Amino acid sequence: MAIRIIVLAAGKGTRMKSSMPKVLHRLAGKPMLGHVLDTVSTVDPASITVVIGHGSDQVQQTIEHSVNWAMQTEQLGTGHAVQQGLEGIEDDDTVLITYGDVPLTRSATFKGLLDVTNKNQLGLLSLIVDDPSGYGRIKRVDGAVVGVVEQKDANEEELAINEINAGVLAVNGGSLKKYLGEIDNQNAQGEYYLTDIFSLAVKAGQTIQTVHPQDEWEAEGINSREQLAELERVYQHTRAAELMAAGVTVRDPARLDIRGSLSTGTDNEIDVNCVFIGDCSLGNNVSIGPNCVIIDSHIGDGCEIKANCVLEGSQLGSSCIVGPFARLRPGSELANEAKIGNFVETKNATIGLGSKVNHLSYVGDSEVGAKVNIGAGTITANYDGANKHKTVLEDGVSIGSNTVLVAPVTIGADATIGASSTITKAVNAKTLAFTRGDRRDIEGWKRPEKIKK
Repeated sequence: MAIRIIVLAAGKGTRMKSSMPKVLHRLAGKPMLGHVLDTVSTVDPASITVVIGHGSDQVQQTIEHSVNWAMQTEQLGTGHAVQQGLEGIEDDDTVLITYGDVPLTRSATFKGLLDVTNKNQLGLLSLIVDDPSGYGRIKRVDGAVVGVVEQKDANEEELAINEINAGVLAVNGGSLKKYLGEIDNQNAQGEYYLTDIFSLAVKAGQTIQTVHPQDEWEAEGINSREQLAELERVYQHTRAAELMAAGVTVRDPARLDIRGSLSTGTDNEIDVNCVFIGDCSLGNNVSIGPNCVIIDSHIGDGCEIKANCVLEGSQLGSSCIVGPFARLRPGSELANEAKIGNFVETKNATIGLGSKVNHLSYVGDSEVGAKVNIGAGTITANYDGANKHKTVLEDGVSIGSNTVLVAPVTIGADATIGASSTITKAVNAKTLAFTRGDRRDIEGWKRPEKIKK
């Protein structure tokens, strides 16, 4: 016996008003189908089959999970779609069926369905709702489920039922194949309904066990951009709640976006409008100011990231200060107590213990030692038009403002570079180097005047 997953993802998603297949629209930075595959993978399935149709090439090229692909060339209903994904399913298997546009179902909910499913019992995800409009109704007799009726086929009495079919189910493999061979399309939509297998199961003496999700949104599908936005906020609020429970102060959970993973210590603070993308981590006592974007970066204990900073592919030691309005590009590594100030950009650069780049500078392809001070307006000219070259500033170097360091170049320990210099050759340790010319004053110089036309 093995667990097999079938994910239905063949629909076009007409209401999305998009040339992109619906299941590729992103929630929290990831295609909604990616969320589903991440979650179903946690139940340790022997295989995952994704049934695709519209935009199948694009779906296969985008999704990185290891899955089996099945094609539904005609959209003939959910029952027909599942039939396309039956290859490799044995009679003793348990089959979990879900949807590529229902991205937020929890792993525990899927496991609950699997736990109640056996050769004599099917598991069905259901909800009790105030407004069941648009959903299939679950019919019961003396408390036992006897079938599911779609809204378009329901009579007045059935329409009054407020227990709805969430669409997700688990069933024995042999039973599934048998019932799918018996359903027909004699209904209002002329489709092969997957839900017809429930009445067939009851006639065969099997029972239907319903499972309810912890939260109603676990069963919500996405059919429009409005619904996508609504579930985006559900997802982000859930992540914010997890952070707060872990000891993080989130100034406004409605203005936080996590598009990947964020691990965190305690006593951290995240201000409004911050976005975390990819794999990110925060140590303890970290402060993230408003309007920051953190991408694939790891920030050590006691760091302060001031407002409006962008960090990508960066590693920060402890007690660093960054910003405001700083950009750390990939390969930026800050040692403990380093400081990157306003309007500073770094790329592929290591900044040593206690070193400072305070204002309006670019430091790229550089190795900066400990206790270095880089003045305002300093540029490491690392690109010659064809190749990148390295700048090395040894411990204790002081760089005056408005200086250009033309790589490859090394500045020795405790050397000083005078302001407004252009340095093209190595400077020895404990040396003062500057390239300014003598001042010239021209008395009575007349400014050019604009020519009148």
